[in-house]
Amino acid sequence: MPAARRRTLAVSAALLAVLGTAGPALAASAPAIVQAPNASATPHLVGPHSHVLNSTSSNWAGYSATGSKFTSVTASWVQPAASCTGSDTYSSFWIGLDGDGSNSVEQTGSEVDCSGGSPQYYAWYEMYPAYPVNFSNTVRPGDHFTSSVTTNGSGSFTLKLSDTTQGWTKTENKTLKNAALASAEIIAEAPSDSSGALPLTNFHTVSFTSATANGQPIGNFSPDAITMADGSTTKATTSALSGGGSFSVSWKHS
Repeated sequence: MPAARRRTLAVSAALLAVLGTAGPALAASAPAIVQAPNASATPHLVGPHSHVLNSTSSNWAGYSATGSKFTSVTASWVQPAASCTGSDTYSSFWIGLDGDGSNSVEQTGSEVDCSGGSPQYYAWYEMYPAYPVNFSNTVRPGDHFTSSVTTNGSGSFTLKLSDTTQGWTKTENKTLKNAALASAEIIAEAPSDSSGALPLTNFHTVSFTSATANGQPIGNFSPDAITMADGSTTKATTSALSGGGSFSVSWKHS
């Protein structure tokens, strides 16, 4: 995706009133008052998402665990192939810490956007509120990814993303002080710009496996299963967890 674009979860009106801001620019989003993380600010960045169970979000689908201090999250997935039409659409697949009820997000993942009718595949990391950084490494549909985000709990983070099909690994060591470490998530997202969530690329289905938080299956934390929807239009659905750490997200609508 363009370097200027960010992933965004929208902050609920209630949270915005507390923060006194219109929401993070180009960041991940948080559920709105109606239990939906909707998009906010400018293109692509990660941000807060207020916690509810079985929530609906305008730009997230997947699982988010809260209720503990989280110092690690891991998962594997297969890069889905996009079906592109003439419209420009966007989709990303990532793991991260924070962003669900907190104002920072530490994440890494892959993406497929449709531009001019052609799919564009790539990978990236992001330490909100900083802008995302795209990797130059090759990504193709069907590639197998493994990923981890870990912290020492004192501001040092390691974000690791491996494309085991292409044979490359990127490890980023970053510092972010005062991170809440309040959540761990595995997400398929419709990236956002200043006007809200962008049209979601038809990625068909993405399958996540080996999803853990703090070294345990994420299912041990009774995570929130998030459906992506815009009003009455369901954009992506999240399956039940299998074995505590495997699930899929299926595209339904742009």
